[in-house]
Amino acid sequence: MAKQIIWTNKAKNELIDILKYWIERNKSNSFSIKLNNLIKEHLDLIAEFSETGRKTDIDNVNIKIIHKYLLYYEVINDKIYVLTIRHGSKDPKTLKLK
Repeated sequence: MAKQIIWTNKAKNELIDILKYWIERNKSNSFSIKLNNLIKEHLDLIAEFSETGRKTDIDNVNIKIIHKYLLYYEVINDKIYVLTIRHGSKDPKTLKLK
């Protein structure tokens, strides 16, 4: 049974910023649409198989690599909480999940 996906406000805002960045950079929304669809596809997979991501050092938090982005999520009962999404080149020491 697929789990429910819940985006935190932080993660939603980060995704919006990422998609806006690519629209402005490319002067087109083509890549943003592709990236958004790719993220949705990975989340559909995570909803079915929540253990598909890699475990992190943080209890109950997994990470999924999507293109050049790292999606951190937490599984609680039948829900998957998307905590943050960030570019893989960012310093891991600056990671804040909540």
